[in-house]
Amino acid sequence: MSDLRGFQRLAVDATVGLTDVVEAMHRTIARPPLLFGAAQDGRTNGITGLVYRTVRGVTRVVGASLDTLLGALAPLVDQRPSSPQREAVLAALNGVLGDYLVASGNPLAIPMELRHAGKPVALDRASLATAFPNARGRLLVLVHGLCMNDRQWQRDGHDHGAALARALDCTSVYVRYNSGLHVSTNGRALADLMEVLVAAWPVPVERVAILGHSMGGLVARSACHSAERAGHRWRRRLDALVFLGTPHLGAPAERAGSLADYVIALSPYTAPLARLGLIRSAGIKDLRHGYVRDEDWQVHAPRGIHPSLPLPAGVRCCAIAASKQAPAAAGTPARVRGDGIVPVSSALGRHRDPARDLALPATRQWIAFDSGHFDLLSSTDVCARIQGWLAEGRARRPRQPRR
Repeated sequence: MSDLRGFQRLAVDATVGLTDVVEAMHRTIARPPLLFGAAQDGRTNGITGLVYRTVRGVTRVVGASLDTLLGALAPLVDQRPSSPQREAVLAALNGVLGDYLVASGNPLAIPMELRHAGKPVALDRASLATAFPNARGRLLVLVHGLCMNDRQWQRDGHDHGAALARALDCTSVYVRYNSGLHVSTNGRALADLMEVLVAAWPVPVERVAILGHSMGGLVARSACHSAERAGHRWRRRLDALVFLGTPHLGAPAERAGSLADYVIALSPYTAPLARLGLIRSAGIKDLRHGYVRDEDWQVHAPRGIHPSLPLPAGVRCCAIAASKQAPAAAGTPARVRGDGIVPVSSALGRHRDPARDLALPATRQWIAFDSGHFDLLSSTDVCARIQGWLAEGRARRPRQPRR
């Protein structure tokens, strides 16, 4: 029932928004400006304006009535357990419109939460002990990417979290979040979640590692930044960060989308259509240059010229990129083609400007050839590489005393 109410609200908002676009184009065509003149305010007058105002008014009245009716019926309808299909739809919707869902109070918005076996786990000691009866002192936190959720670490019968937990004698925990929010917003939320998780964990936490896929790696970096500013204790237990296909230096697809918005907005005849491109979420826009801090995306700040946020000090950071090329056809590292979504240089944090280069050691970089962006989730070779890095740190770092 909450889903129905959420989609009903989205339908109303979409109808009103589309009406605004049509009215703006109608006005431009009815009163032609110069080809590249200033865009008009988008409102029509007289009977035409009355028609558009009526459409918007009736839509809002019908929407409010339906929302009230569905709210009254909700207590009478049995709540069904969520399914993987529903979770996937909600994750994709939040990735595209997540910031708008939160701003409009839509029940489809996903909160950040710890998950186990596809279900939320409360962050108190009793709930965590029930969900993780064999809790270990070493934690592996898995953070998914854009438009995805915690269940989607399971791919083609393989789950990095489960495999690494068995091999390394650690406990894997999964985070689900609204990937349409700014990366820095999710980073703060993850930092706060980690602080509560470590404090409430059933056994003393010795070490923490974070595995982030795609956007999840940016959220993890942002969480470290927020934790350092807030003085969180969990940050001192962070031992390793592993990035899978993370666009540290940005994703070309989002930069192309931003350029298309700019070109469309140049002419008043097509400017109303630019509104459709602007509905994509803040999270997607952050991928343009790999933004991880508030100052990276805030309006008053220059866009795309900030030095990269340095990797957290005292943490072993490792990165894996995917390439659809075969190893024999790859050539020099600088000419390796990416996975179709994230270039190899971006995934490995390589940039000719030292202010943007992440300076990852060569021994902590690896390219998975013959692989796409999502193949990184199911590759046993990738899992073996992660296991080797995490096991290496475990062997070198002395065991901390229990508190």
